[in-house]
Amino acid sequence: MANDVRETRPSKMKIWLAEVRAPFFTATVVPVLLGAAIAWARTGTFHLGYFVLTMLGALLLHAGTNVANDYFDHRSGTDEVNVEFVRPFTGGSRIIQQGLLTPREVLSGALAAFALASVIGLYLAYVRGPMIIVLGLFGIFSGFFYTAPPFNLVSRGIGEFFIGLNFGVLMTLGAYFVQTGHFAWEPVVASIPVGLLIAAVLYINEFQDAPADGSVGKDHLVVRLGRRRAALGYLVLIVATYVVIVLAVVLKITSPFTLIALATLPVAFRAVNVARAHYDEYLKLVPANAGTVFVHLLTGLLLSAGYLLDKAIRPFI
Repeated sequence: MANDVRETRPSKMKIWLAEVRAPFFTATVVPVLLGAAIAWARTGTFHLGYFVLTMLGALLLHAGTNVANDYFDHRSGTDEVNVEFVRPFTGGSRIIQQGLLTPREVLSGALAAFALASVIGLYLAYVRGPMIIVLGLFGIFSGFFYTAPPFNLVSRGIGEFFIGLNFGVLMTLGAYFVQTGHFAWEPVVASIPVGLLIAAVLYINEFQDAPADGSVGKDHLVVRLGRRRAALGYLVLIVATYVVIVLAVVLKITSPFTLIALATLPVAFRAVNVARAHYDEYLKLVPANAGTVFVHLLTGLLLSAGYLLDKAIRPFI
C-alpha cells in the first residue's frame, strides 16, 4: 500500500522570519545596545521607551534591507545561479527560489518595513530632535540601494563600506542621540570596531557567493580582488578592529574597560586562519563565516559591558 506523503508548507510567520533573516539581527542589536550603554555611562540617562523604539526602528530598517536585497538579487539572477551558497550565511534567504513568496510579495515586504521604520523615526525626530531624520534617510537610502538600481552600491565595490557605516557608527550614534539629545565623538570612535566587524561578516560571506555574483555583474570587493587576495583583506579588517579598540583607550577617547573586548582575539584569528587556508573551498570556509558572526556579536556585547562596568565601578576608583 502506497504511503500518503503530504508536503507541509511552513507558516507565514516562519516564512517571513526566514525572509528577513532574523538570526542576523544581532547586527542591529549590538550597535543600538552600545549607543545606549555609552549614553548611560557618560550622562546617567536611559529612557526605556525611547530605547525600545530605537531598537524596533533599527530592526525594521535592517529587515527592509535584507528583504530588498533578496528581491534585487533575484532580479539580477545571482541567487538563481549560485551553487556554492551555504545556509544561513550566504546566498540570501532562498525564499523566492523555493517558491514560498513571490517577488512582488518580497518587494512589498521590504517597502512595508522601511515605511514602518520611517514612522518610528519621525516620532523620535519629533520628541528628540530632527537629526534623527537625517540618520534615518541615510539608512533607508543605503539599505534599499545596496543592491537596487540605479546606485547598486555593492556592485560599485562600496557596499561593504556603507554596511559598516550604517551598522556601526550611524546606529550607535543614533541610539546615543535618542537617549541624550546630542551628538558626541565617543560613540563614533567606540562604534568603529563594530562597524569593521559587521563589514567583515558581509565580506567573508561574499567568498562563497563570489562566482555567482561576478557572473551577473555584482562586483563587490571579493569579486574585484579575487578570493586569494581578498583573504588578506579579511585579515586587515580583523587586525584593524583590535588596533582601534586599543588606540581608542590609549588616546583616552573610550573607556579603558572596553579592553575586555580583546577576549575575542583567539576566536577572530582562528577565523582568519580558516579564511587564509580555505578561501577557495566554500564548505571548508564555513567556520570562518560562523566565527566572524560570533566575534562581531561577542565583541560588541563586551564593548557595551565595558561601559556598564565603567559606570558601576568608576565612582569607587
